[in-house]
Amino acid sequence: MALRIVSADERLSAAGAKTTMAIFGPSGVGKTSLLKSLPPAETLCIDLEAGMKSVQDWPGDSIPVRTFADALDIGCLVGGVNPSADPSGFFSEAHYQHLRESYPDLVQMIAGKRIIFVDSITDLTRQAMAWAKTRPEAFSDKTGKPDTRGAYGLLAREVIGLLKHLQHAQAKTVIFVGILERVTDEFNRTTWQPQMEGGKAGRELPGIVDQVITMSLFARDGDGWRHEPERGEDRRLVCRAGNPWGLPAKDRSGRLDVTEPPDLGALLSKINATRKG
Repeated sequence: MALRIVSADERLSAAGAKTTMAIFGPSGVGKTSLLKSLPPAETLCIDLEAGMKSVQDWPGDSIPVRTFADALDIGCLVGGVNPSADPSGFFSEAHYQHLRESYPDLVQMIAGKRIIFVDSITDLTRQAMAWAKTRPEAFSDKTGKPDTRGAYGLLAREVIGLLKHLQHAQAKTVIFVGILERVTDEFNRTTWQPQMEGGKAGRELPGIVDQVITMSLFARDGDGWRHEPERGEDRRLVCRAGNPWGLPAKDRSGRLDVTEPPDLGALLSKINATRKG
């Protein structure tokens, strides 16, 4: 691809057309139900966990994905061709053209979607681990026995490659959701971490996406909020790093409050609002 200059107007237009976001929350907090706050005609749900029961009345389109190979194919259809990909590898011109010929209806449907909702990245990494264990890299060259380190290394490379490919999708907002788990160490210190197979993909994800958000339960505490993940009655989105509860969050837009209501449509409008002056 030829090098070119991107003007400020082009950059602002592109920024308003796409955002990448990772939303983590405890099991059962209602992450999938966030779909109902997105425009159904413009949203596609990539369903990796057979978890659409809670939103069975949502009128939008979804694609069930049960293997990591299928996830890679969907990623290629959403993100298009990666010009730096191996000619015989994933996201190459050959891979993309093969999928276009095999799934013309999917190509047309995806082209009309502005928002891709991936539910969930936790299950994506589980599928990736099952796939990685079957690959040659997961077996020792000397003994032929399973090599766990090789499987985890392949898992990290391919999952990170898929996430970065989706990040570069033209004019698409991509939202990943996943499970947040409470971890207590030997000193009885509690932290909250995304639940994902392999540590590398989880560590790199915050650097790949624009926004990292925690969805959890809270209770009113005067004019503020108290984190009550098991007994709270109000769902909130925690959007900024350095929040009082030590929850994972990052706001690259600089436009979000520490917490926001659980409405992704309103959240995206706030992130992408045109600055005045």
